[in-house]
Amino acid sequence: MSEPSPARPTGRVGVREVARAAGVSTQTVSRVINDHPGIRDETRQRVLDAMVALDYRVNNAARALGTSRTRTIGILASDASMYGPAVGILALEAAARAAGRWVTAAYADAGDAESVVEAARHLSAQGVDGIVVVAPHARTLSAIEGARLGLAVVALHGPDSSAVQREAAEIAVAHLAELGHSRIGHLAGPEDWLEAVARAEGFEAALAARSLTPASVWRGDWSAASGLAVSSDIARAVRSGDGPTALFVANDQMALGVIAGLADAGVAVPADLSVVGVDDNPDAAYYRPALTTVRLDVAGEAAHCIAEVLGIERPAASDAPTAPLLIPRASSAPRPRASG
Repeated sequence: MSEPSPARPTGRVGVREVARAAGVSTQTVSRVINDHPGIRDETRQRVLDAMVALDYRVNNAARALGTSRTRTIGILASDASMYGPAVGILALEAAARAAGRWVTAAYADAGDAESVVEAARHLSAQGVDGIVVVAPHARTLSAIEGARLGLAVVALHGPDSSAVQREAAEIAVAHLAELGHSRIGHLAGPEDWLEAVARAEGFEAALAARSLTPASVWRGDWSAASGLAVSSDIARAVRSGDGPTALFVANDQMALGVIAGLADAGVAVPADLSVVGVDDNPDAAYYRPALTTVRLDVAGEAAHCIAEVLGIERPAASDAPTAPLLIPRASSAPRPRASG
């Protein structure tokens, strides 16, 4: 027979009520709230269970007065309306919550160093315990480093994740090569984004490993509109007979625009041109044709960023971000027989 849950007091629940329900002192409850070492696991769990049963809410402002820590992580973001940064922010919020932290965000123009520094200092003034940057431009990171905030600063999709971004591109190219394509083009992201640079490097390395050279390279700004804008050039290249028979697109949104524009130009995907993207956004399976893409473990990377910014032990290897994963769908197919 399970023990009855503690009766929930009326009015605001405080440390005293939690201590009474858990059978410990108020000092012990405070130590558990502030992650104080030396608390036995059994005692810690009893306090946490009482907090849940009583719906106790930690007062971060009051705790900060005594600990100089707010248990809040700052997120500095730019381009948050785009799919990649938006998903990254959501993943960071979930990872922070799982670690018992909250997040507060500040937004900046990544092209304006003064705006970036101002946003970072705004977060610092709020007493955040560290900052995660979701503005993966080299100049953004340089501006923050120059501000000398005295806080841990970690970048989501920053230099440390370049290997993963390159691997995603290599997987896409390998898939197209295995389908028999030797003339593979690339629609790259903005040249000042670290992700775009890493994916372009992976594309080039994968071709070089097969003694191939890029058929053509175009550039967009991550949006579907930019993919549509270059689709007429891509269509002309395909019709020339010497153009690509396959295209690696640096993200799914640009791939959407490319596929729409090619359809308007009378170029069929994948009969005339196979297309592969990166991200596996929630709509990728509903493109027409459904988009072959490479899925990235954004949630896993976010959890590692939170662990790093807090200076806590990273998750076990089994909980580490998973490797990029090819999701084959209808937009890629064997090369046309008459093509190279």
